[in-house]
Amino acid sequence: MKKRFLVYFLIVVAIYVIVTVLMKIGVIDDYIKLNLFLIMLNIILGVSLNLINGITGQFSLGHAGFMAIGAYTTAVLTTLEKPLPFYLTVLIGGLLAMLCGLLIGLPVLRLRGDYLAIATLGFGEIIRVIIQNIDYLGGASGISDIPQGIDWTGYFIITVITVVVILNIINSSFGRAMIAIREDEIAAEAMGINTTLYKVLAFMIGAFFAGIAGSVYSGSFGFIQPDMFNFFKSIDILVIVVLGGLGSISGSIISAIVLTIISALLQNYPEVRMILYSLILIVIMLFRPQGLLGTKEIKLSKIIPMLGGDR
Repeated sequence: MKKRFLVYFLIVVAIYVIVTVLMKIGVIDDYIKLNLFLIMLNIILGVSLNLINGITGQFSLGHAGFMAIGAYTTAVLTTLEKPLPFYLTVLIGGLLAMLCGLLIGLPVLRLRGDYLAIATLGFGEIIRVIIQNIDYLGGASGISDIPQGIDWTGYFIITVITVVVILNIINSSFGRAMIAIREDEIAAEAMGINTTLYKVLAFMIGAFFAGIAGSVYSGSFGFIQPDMFNFFKSIDILVIVVLGGLGSISGSIISAIVLTIISALLQNYPEVRMILYSLILIVIMLFRPQGLLGTKEIKLSKIIPMLGGDR
């Protein structure tokens, strides 16, 4: 376990160092850097939603609402006369989103399937409409001139922390209970698992990281408005999870990278961008309906022997 941890740590450090050096020497320009930020943002959103939809087996469409809570929290707290430190606002944004996840999750997560999807979708739209009608939050025009308080290092650290925390939860007793609920909720309840507790817990953790993603987005792009967090944003995040594989964190990471790159490449064709994007997704789902990785994870133990490492 110590060797495995050390190898993972070295891989993460190597990625950070290589990208940082490439930025310093100008190989990675501002455009590529922007897309790197979007990739990491989508990883945070995809991995956190996968905990709810893939691991626990619930059908949530309210992730954009939690993201909006975090984004507006940071936007407001960093534009005060005496602004709070950026990373403190990120934490507050995540905690507020988690609180909303608790308040919404308790009544809503007693529903199942399509009913749960409709209820969480309604929650996301309620949040957007409320924000849109509060003049202090800029109304439909949103908030601009938000101080940019995060760089490549901050993005990278937050992304790594998100993935590590979610993976540790999945591999814990809590994660096994969530997986049991996904496989058969009635059987899990019969075995003494408090299904409501674990569903709400997954919902809260997912909401927390969605709020973190919203705060990070607000603090890096400097402008937000309610329409950025509409129904289509929730669908974009859901596509990342489904394409990567429901229940696969590795799949969500790969899917976030692939979809962000595809979206960036199609920016030069705005007239047919969404058509091509949709066709690509349809083709992938026709030939790989379970997603890129299904429920499997990319494991270091299968790669190391090929590289001459120990088993």
